[in-house]
Amino acid sequence: MKEVTVYTDGACSGNPGPGGWCAILVYKGQEKILSGGEALTTNNRMELSGAIAALEALKEPCRVLLVTDSQYLANGIGKGWAAGWRAKGWKKSDGKPALNPDLWAHLLELIGIHEVRFEWVKGHAGHPENERCDAIAVAESKKAAV
Repeated sequence: MKEVTVYTDGACSGNPGPGGWCAILVYKGQEKILSGGEALTTNNRMELSGAIAALEALKEPCRVLLVTDSQYLANGIGKGWAAGWRAKGWKKSDGKPALNPDLWAHLLELIGIHEVRFEWVKGHAGHPENERCDAIAVAESKKAAV
């Protein structure tokens, strides 16, 4: 299985507001940068969108290390929150609706194809790839605002 490292980040100006996301895929020293944005969205939707776009870009099942500064994303998968919400009909343990079920469902589907391990890094703390993703995501959010 090919081993790919993915760095992702999302940004939003206002919450909701214009947002952007970025994913940097690294395989054998080669990089591919993906990015996009939406005019009216939330930061969490952009975090999920970056991860989804990265996994969708893989042409075959891969072993993936996905590095993110989003605890929502890392814990949603790593702590089993999303799988639990899905099992309860997209309801949280308090009975309230889980947010972003469309994106979580798609991400869970993609994780079923690939072997994905999430690693959380502190945002805005000098991690080079995280800083690059953040700059691109912010630029995409500004483009989406126009």
